[in-house]
Amino acid sequence: MSASRENPVYAHDTLEFVAVAAEYCALLEKSEEQTEETFVDTLLKLLPLLYMKAQLLPEVETNGAFVPDDQVTEDDYNYVRNGAYRLLHEHDEYEMLVWDEDMQTEESRWCSVSEGLADVYQALRNFVAVYQQRVEACMPDALWQLRDSFELYWGQNLLDTLRQLHRIRYKEGPPDSL
Repeated sequence: MSASRENPVYAHDTLEFVAVAAEYCALLEKSEEQTEETFVDTLLKLLPLLYMKAQLLPEVETNGAFVPDDQVTEDDYNYVRNGAYRLLHEHDEYEMLVWDEDMQTEESRWCSVSEGLADVYQALRNFVAVYQQRVEACMPDALWQLRDSFELYWGQNLLDTLRQLHRIRYKEGPPDSL
């Protein structure tokens, strides 16, 4: 059996995820080169692919000894968020109903597409950085951390953002009706 099959950090599905995640990060880092239409159309292709590839990531066991430091600074996050906002400003904010577990009711909350994109970017960029730097000791922990944060946070965030991007692309009425 080859080493790549024995080690989940080099598994085919992991490396494919790294490639798609790097493409997503590059898109957000170069948003100033995009039009709104191209940006949204590309995201509508990348986000479902990211979600699917995240589902295929192998499970890893870790003791957390080598959890990598975050690579995304507050300035990086704001740069990506502001770039997305610049393109989507008319459509950036949207209202969403969310289930409040404590109150057992739905409540309305205002959300931001650019913030959702930046939140996903932060998780993916931190993960991709470990692979780009080839910090092999950190790779299992980075993979574990990515899967864990996908399940707890950024997976749902990706879906919520994708839903709004779909509305932006295929809207059937004025922006107020979204």
